[in-house]
Formats: sequence, C-alpha cells, structure tokens
Amino acid sequence: MNAELGLSLIILVGFLAAKLFGAAKIPAVTSYILVGIVIGPSGLGVVPEGILAASGFISDVVLGLIAFGIGRNFHTKTFGGIGRIIVRISAMEALGALLLVTAALSLLLGVPLHVAVLFGAIASATAPAATAMVIGETKAKGPLTDTLLGVVALDDAWALMIFAVSMVAAKTIASGEADHLHILAEAGLAVGEIVLSLVLGAVFAWVLHHYSSRVADPSDLEIFTLGIILLVVGAASSLGLSVLLACLALGVVLVNISSEGRRFFEVIEPLDTPLYLIFFVLAGALLEIGHLQEIGTVGLVYIVFRVAGKLLGAYIGAWNPGGMGAAVRKYIGLGLIPQAGVALGLALMAREEFPAVGETIFSTIVATTVVFELAGPLATRTALSSAHEIPEEGEDN
Repeated sequence: MNAELGLSLIILVGFLAAKLFGAAKIPAVTSYILVGIVIGPSGLGVVPEGILAASGFISDVVLGLIAFGIGRNFHTKTFGGIGRIIVRISAMEALGALLLVTAALSLLLGVPLHVAVLFGAIASATAPAATAMVIGETKAKGPLTDTLLGVVALDDAWALMIFAVSMVAAKTIASGEADHLHILAEAGLAVGEIVLSLVLGAVFAWVLHHYSSRVADPSDLEIFTLGIILLVVGAASSLGLSVLLACLALGVVLVNISSEGRRFFEVIEPLDTPLYLIFFVLAGALLEIGHLQEIGTVGLVYIVFRVAGKLLGAYIGAWNPGGMGAAVRKYIGLGLIPQAGVALGLALMAREEFPAVGETIFSTIVATTVVFELAGPLATRTALSSAHEIPEEGEDN
C-alpha cells in the first residue's frame, strides 16, 4: 500500500470508527487509537512505513496546535479568577503521582529507590492531547472544563522540572554520594528550558500580532498563523526546547495583546479535526500491544498508584475551589489520566542515563501508555459528564 492509500485508510476508517463508537458515547480519541492498533504493525500491518516514519513530525505539529489552542483559555479576564487554583492543582497532582508511585514501588515491591524515583518522576507527566480533544469533541463548557485545560497545559512544565531534579537525585542515590550543587544545577537548567520556551513563543506572538494587521483575508490569515505555529514548533525542536510550552506561550500572549486575538484561533480550527484524527490513529499504530505482556507487577503498581496520586493530588489541590463549585474538586483528577509523548520521552532519557535498569523502565512505560491512552479519554468524558458540562447531557439533566 502506498502512502496515499495508507493516509486515506487512516482518515476514512478513523472517521467511521468514531461515528460507530460515538453512538455508545466512547470518545473519538479512543476510537482512533483502537483503529491505529488494528491497522498498525501490532495488527493488520497495513499502515505504510513512510507514514509511520513521519509520525514524529505529525506529533510535533499536532501537539503545537493543541498547545496553541489551549492558550486561548489563559486570557487575563477569564484566567485571573482561577489562575491560582490551576497552579495549585497542577503542582499537587504532579507531586501526588511522584510521591505515591515512588513510595509504592520502593516499599511494596522493594524496587531500588533510585529506580522508584525515576518511575515516580515519569508518572507526574500528563498528556494534554487526549484531554483537549475530548473537551473539543463534546463541546464541554464550565468551571471543570476551564480548570482542566489550564492544569494539563501547566503539567508539562512541572513534569520537566520534577524529572530534571529526580534524574540527579537518582544518580546521587545510586552512587551513594550527595551532590547538592549538581541537583541545583540540573534544576536550574530545567527552569531555564521552561523560561526560554515561553520566551520563544512570546516573541513570535508579537511577530504574528504585529504583521497580522496587514493580512485582512481570512484565508491569508489562516496561512500566516499556521506558518508561525510551524515556525515555533520547528524552532523549539531545533533548540531542544519544549514544543508544548512554546506554543502555549504563543497562544497565551496572542490572546492577551490583541483585541481581536480570538480570530487567530478561529481560522485554525478547521484544521484541528483531521490532523487530530491522523495523530491519534498513528499513536495507536505505534503502540505495541505485545508490550502489555511486559507490564507485570511493577506495571500494575505503577498504573494503580499513578492514578491514585493524580486523583488524590488534584483533590487536595482543589480543596478550596471558591466559587468554582465542588465538581472541580470531585472530578478534576479523572481528566488527568492520559499518558503519552512526554512520559515516553522521559523514559527514553532514563534508558540512556541508566543502561542497567533503563530498558525495564522504558518497556514498562510503553506498556502502561497503552492502558492510559485507551482508558484516559473515557475517564475524561466521565468527569465532564458527571459535572454536567457536556451540553446535550447537561440539558437532559
């Protein structure tokens, strides 16, 4: 099968599966991933190698678009009232996963502490793509939706910092030599990466805003906006910065410095759905179901305590939701279950730095990602539905 036929198969089968499973209120994200598993190397193997090889490029572009879209929710007029609680929830859910996974693996299974710390750090990461798409698909609106989008947007920053510090801590524990200066230096590098990513996005937001006044036609504005997003994605990748944070900053700054900031997001929206479909089908195709056999006890404990850490941490972080209502505190954790690109990237780094145990860590994270990517969208939809923030369901109630 050539690339054109392969791409048509991905789009058409993904579309039909989403419609079929949609009747059972299964999120389109889950449908796309299942289709990918069926037609990918783990299933029928009909996806051309060329398309699979391009998955990294497609992933960066789609994650950039998702982060850019999330940025529109950070307008000072709407974000000001919930900003503090979003920061608190995102910090607590990341720390909750880190602490519970580390403690469970170390105390219950006797996993060496430095290995448990690495697992805990990776557990702090949450994949924003699945959560954002479920929200877009269901057209959910309300305090929980706004808070959830903010939390998943900030999660990448926390995960980067936690992993940087945990990596040095793990090396220190493994060697038995305390090196506090090294830990501080690595933490500083992580903070520097985050700051530079945000600055990069902010600079290009100014460029887009400044020159957009000369672009009146909506089609031209769509091309110009997409070009700037791709420029930010490419620049961040080349500089070793976070694509998610750079594109998030692009969207945040743009919506706040321009009185007509939302038009940049509106012209890009028609591109979202087909690109998301391709992205998630390919994500499913790249998931190797055979790895599920490798989960074992460590993987099961990782899954259970990562979920518990996210739920408990988010609940504690939202303990005083103010005027946002109890639904935020009660259901926010369910929207933080997905795990994908960032976690896999961190697991790859752990494999490189710790050859003796890195393969076990990476294989476990790959296997558990299959579970989280299938269950995560369902959990997110359940949370939004339970909070009555999905329009048609809210009306029925």
